[in-house]
Amino acid sequence: MLLQAIDLYTDFTSTKYALKLMPHVFLRSKELRFAKWEDIDMEKGVWTVPASIMKMRREHIVPLSRQVKEILWELHDLTGGGEYLFPSAHSRGTVITDVTLLNGLRRLGYTREEMSIHGFRGIASTLLNEMGYNSDLIEMQLAHMDRDRTRAAYNQAQWLPQRKEMMQAWSDYLDKLETETNGTNDRSEGTHCSIE
Repeated sequence: MLLQAIDLYTDFTSTKYALKLMPHVFLRSKELRFAKWEDIDMEKGVWTVPASIMKMRREHIVPLSRQVKEILWELHDLTGGGEYLFPSAHSRGTVITDVTLLNGLRRLGYTREEMSIHGFRGIASTLLNEMGYNSDLIEMQLAHMDRDRTRAAYNQAQWLPQRKEMMQAWSDYLDKLETETNGTNDRSEGTHCSIE
């Protein structure tokens, strides 16, 4: 199971924690990799991704579930003395690369056909829709809102309580998946569409 494999990852710290957070927050690779500690507000329980690194060039809010906060506290003990959450081991003042994350998945034994970094976003979208969440809510959390929509429709504060509830339910669901023992770890049955 991918989530359990990530927990057992023993290589580079930044890679391990980026892979741990990715399923919970399902940001794009760049949005995750370039995260700064100043973007995180643990008291308010939000991660504000600056417009400068967003694909749509609009600030994006990620509500922090209890599980994400726990991961961030652990990570802060390791990288909190610097600017970035996920500093590079090779170049001071820079962050891990997209290739670093992909190589992390490959080291865990997942091939290109089985899992990609972007795959976490697709999985979250599919399963949250199956769980019955409002599709606009999911699209907003994925930062997929159409450029043609009015600014009012993309107010980041819109639906924030519902988004917080959804993100907590999602992290709870991931916890449940990770702790369930189904006796199989057969990746031949489509783990490119599953994080089990």
